Amino acid sequence: MKIRPVLIAVMALAAAQPATAQIFWQSPDFRGAPITPGEVGIGIPMPGATPEEESAALSWQLRSGLNVMALQCQFDKTLLAQDSYNGILVNHRDELAKIFTTLTSYFVRNGGKNKKAAQDALDRYGTKNYTSFSTVRAQYGFCQAASNIARATLFAPRGSFHTVAVERLRELRNSLVPQGEQLFRFGAKIPVSYPDLGKKCWNGNRYKNCPYTAG
Repeated sequence: MKIRPVLIAVMALAAAQPATAQIFWQSPDFRGAPITPGEVGIGIPMPGATPEEESAALSWQLRSGLNVMALQCQFDKTLLAQDSYNGILVNHRDELAKIFTTLTSYFVRNGGKNKKAAQDALDRYGTKNYTSFSTVRAQYGFCQAASNIARATLFAPRGSFHTVAVERLRELRNSLVPQGEQLFRFGAKIPVSYPDLGKKCWNGNRYKNCPYTAG
């Protein structure tokens, strides 16, 4: 019975602490402002796209990024990358199907003279989207941010996938920039001092106390 108050205190302390990354590091803060309609520099350009098609492209970027997460972030099972992504495909099935139909219509109209040319253009667009989320140096930051966004997307109400994309896509893009551990800043210059080994510091074979020199 004496152990119980201690357990309660430990649990209360844990609850009071901010959530830490599953990969056991202090992740950078990648959050950013929501995407604005027609914003330049976010994703693959789609000349002549209607507002509806631009919205679909924005949502498809998020789906592509989370797809890359499901494939690239399985090194840490606690991220639940693949499970979250599969759940998203189920929960938001209807909206994602509509988004894909809208994108297909754009490439039918702008992608070429026939069905095959349009499909090829759509495939190239999809490949560019996937590769734009591929990273090696920023993998930890990307996987942590993507897993958090995936959980938010998974539990978002059906029909609100686009809303999540507007609110969180910039965060996902920001996570592609290598940042590293935030609590212990590796690479910072650490002051080091060295002993003076000059002749004045020796008495025969015995070293005398001499001031250290900063390195």
